[in-house]
Amino acid sequence: MAVLFGAGILFGCTNAPPPPGAPGAGWPVSQPAAQGMDAAALAAIDAVFASGSRGYVDAMLVIRHGQAVFDRQYAQDYVRLFAGKDPVRGPYNYYDPDWHPWYRKGDLHTLQSVTKSVTSALIGIAIGRGEIPGVDVPVLRYFDEAAIANLDERKRRIVLRDLLTMTAGIKWDEDSVPYTDPANSCAAMEASADWARYVIDQPMEHDPGHLFRYSSGVSEILAHILWKATGRQADEYAAEHLFGPLGIERFYWKRTPTGLPDTEGGLYLARSDLARFGALYLHDGVWNGRRVLPVGWVAESMRPRADPGAPDLPGVRYGYQWWLMPWGEGKHFAWTCWGYGGQFLFVVPERDLVAVFNGWNIYDRPELDPKWTLGQVLGAAVGP
Repeated sequence: MAVLFGAGILFGCTNAPPPPGAPGAGWPVSQPAAQGMDAAALAAIDAVFASGSRGYVDAMLVIRHGQAVFDRQYAQDYVRLFAGKDPVRGPYNYYDPDWHPWYRKGDLHTLQSVTKSVTSALIGIAIGRGEIPGVDVPVLRYFDEAAIANLDERKRRIVLRDLLTMTAGIKWDEDSVPYTDPANSCAAMEASADWARYVIDQPMEHDPGHLFRYSSGVSEILAHILWKATGRQADEYAAEHLFGPLGIERFYWKRTPTGLPDTEGGLYLARSDLARFGALYLHDGVWNGRRVLPVGWVAESMRPRADPGAPDLPGVRYGYQWWLMPWGEGKHFAWTCWGYGGQFLFVVPERDLVAVFNGWNIYDRPELDPKWTLGQVLGAAVGP
């Protein structure tokens, strides 16, 4: 659903100064050296992406000290790549070039699971506004228990925090098979008539609150909770309380068959607007002197709460629908939004840096490596 909106209603304000260089219509532009960035290092990253050796990268944007020091889009022939793939067109055919990676071939790019981090912000806002009691509220409060399949005491103990940290304990597998395979739990959910019902009806596999299990399903339950708690759909709620205050005027958000927005992967944004979202977190939930996220929500979201156990990414942790990527010999975390196909938003407070990468590596090339990408950008930040 596409939504246009004006200024949003904020639940609080602050006298804090606006972020340096906070954009009005667009990000102010600076030469890299003026912001402590190595232009040659950025040019080297650019050359790698332009060569295609790191897969199908669609765009790169780097913001340092509130200034855009690098911004480039890379042309890819997705119409040609689509030839011979699934001919059934539509928003959940990931090969359809009218839907992926660009919405209607415009400048709004699919964010895939970066959507989860945006949805987490909406949960925080709803808590700050008193519409959700807090992260310890039982999830089944928002469902009719009598209609839930595979109901047991473990399922009754799931709280909102467990959804945010991917530790709900619900049986789920979207790691062992590709997303384009119907055996994938996420693909099965997307093929169902009621996504939230499909997820909450799955049997329990573990006690909630303990074991990390990556699940787009639990992220979709957040859409149901937002609707029940606020009386608004997530995209409408975002338009008023998140995107409006940030000056984000254009977005597209897919909806599921029941009308719930796809809060696990359905959002499209321009890269400059995704950078606004990152800058909001960089500045502790304050934008242009006004508080958008509740006090303390950013810190709570970025506490390392779960261990994904990824052998190829040692030290990575998970917060409230955010990945925490270690850097600086493991002394710091880059706050990371990570989406299928090569969508990344990196927020690095210690370097006052926000970086956005878009791609669509579902064809014949591997997905962009987040560890390599983060390392390259941090390596270009040579000055204060």
